[in-house]
Amino acid sequence: MLDNSPDFLMIELDEVSSTNTFLRDYRPTSHTPITLVTAEHQTAGRGQTGNTWESERSSNLLFSLQVKPASLPANHTFALSQAIALAIREAIASILNRQSSITNPQSSISVKWPNDIYVGDRKIAGILIENDFRGASVERSIIGCGVNINQADFKFPTILPPKANAPTPVSLLQITGQPTERSLVLSAIVEAFRRRYPAIESGSSEAIGALRADYLAALYRRTGFHPYRDANGTFMAEIADVEPSGCLILRDSEGRLRHYAFKQVAYLPE
Repeated sequence: MLDNSPDFLMIELDEVSSTNTFLRDYRPTSHTPITLVTAEHQTAGRGQTGNTWESERSSNLLFSLQVKPASLPANHTFALSQAIALAIREAIASILNRQSSITNPQSSISVKWPNDIYVGDRKIAGILIENDFRGASVERSIIGCGVNINQADFKFPTILPPKANAPTPVSLLQITGQPTERSLVLSAIVEAFRRRYPAIESGSSEAIGALRADYLAALYRRTGFHPYRDANGTFMAEIADVEPSGCLILRDSEGRLRHYAFKQVAYLPE
């Protein structure tokens, strides 16, 4: 279980506009390297690029982590995204290993670039990261997470008007057929993240390289050619790499490498 300590503080809220917004405005009386804020309900939960995050009260995990890495270069900020995505993936795999009939659940859970968590072709978790910089280093990162745990039904994406290629959400309850204790999942996620965090905080190139390798291996559609769309139209490509900055590199069917920042390319259904 999670306990407060000199380097970790947990704040539990009933209702808030969003946990990221709370931490953005939070002014602690003392320095704490990692602060965790949870909420039972968000009135203005946010996803990437202004999207909303649907979550029934007290059904899922809604939380944000604030970290203040001491020596993380700004061009390696994506390591934090990789660490939290892998932590959520690890925690979900552990639950499915105990509660579901899925064989080798780790292989069915992937990270859809840049940091959505998928079970099969359905989205079970989303991440929104906001960074502050001081010079060439990361001063503060606020890592907001939503993980679908015990929600039985979702309005999104059946609400109108639907967004093109909107992901279909799924929860642990829908997969396993039984409720899951949310605090156990939260503890597993935070502990997995904290195991990786000291190496990231140090700015170690070796540690960040190892993290990147784990992330690449966990990517959704990691192997084979799949359909994508960019500003010039649709094409088939395979994932060649993800740069330390977070940019996705695809290799198309003609062997050309294509570089994309977030939102510059879309996955298409098969």
